[in-house]
Amino acid sequence: MEQAEKHAETNAGLPTPSGDKAAEVPVRLTPKAVNMVKITREQEGLDPACGLRIAVRGGGCSGFEYALDFELEPRDTDLVYQQGDLKVLIDPISARYLKGTEIDYVLGTTGAGFKFNNPQAVGTCGCGSSFSV
Repeated sequence: MEQAEKHAETNAGLPTPSGDKAAEVPVRLTPKAVNMVKITREQEGLDPACGLRIAVRGGGCSGFEYALDFELEPRDTDLVYQQGDLKVLIDPISARYLKGTEIDYVLGTTGAGFKFNNPQAVGTCGCGSSFSV
C-alpha cells in the first residue's frame, strides 16, 4: 500500500476542524458511530448536507442528558467541524461539558445505541443517557 493511502486510511473518520471556532474539537465519533448517523439521516429522508447536532441539556436522572439531532444550518456561535464527510455542530456551552468525549455505536444484550464516553462525567445513570459533573 502506498504511504499516502496508508495515511488516509489511518486518519479516516477523525475530526477535521475548520474555521476559527474549531481550535479544539470536543467530541470524536468512532467510524461505527459516523456510519450509523449517516444511515439514520438517510432513513429519516433528510438532506445529506444536514449536520449532526450534539448537545447537553438539563434533565435525566443524573442532572444532564445528551441530545443528538440533525440540523441543516449551524447557529452563529456553534463550533462546526467535519468528521469524515459528516458535519458536526456543537453549541459552546455543550462543548464545555463534552470536552474529550468519544461517541461510539454499540450492540449489546440490552440493545443497540450510541454510547458516550465522557471523561468529565463523575456519575452516570444505569441507562447511560444522563450524567453528572
